[in-house]
Amino acid sequence: MFYVYMIRSLAHPGQTYVGFTEDLKIRIQRHNKGDVPHTSKYIPWELEFYCAFKTKKSALDFKIYLKSHSGKAFAAKRLFHCN
Repeated sequence: MFYVYMIRSLAHPGQTYVGFTEDLKIRIQRHNKGDVPHTSKYIPWELEFYCAFKTKKSALDFKIYLKSHSGKAFAAKRLFHCN
């Protein structure tokens, strides 16, 4: 399976990250260990949402959508709320 996920920084709740992986558990661990340069300064992270896809293309298309303006609006309204 291929996963698209969203994480939120516990230390900086306004910081979110959308990613793609084939191993969700290990990928979240890497974010929290500081192994991912883009997210290392905002650790720790909490998983907010994930979705599994059968094909890599479908997952990557959804990831690109979630990073778009309309995808961010969708995520804010339907997937999680910023406090």
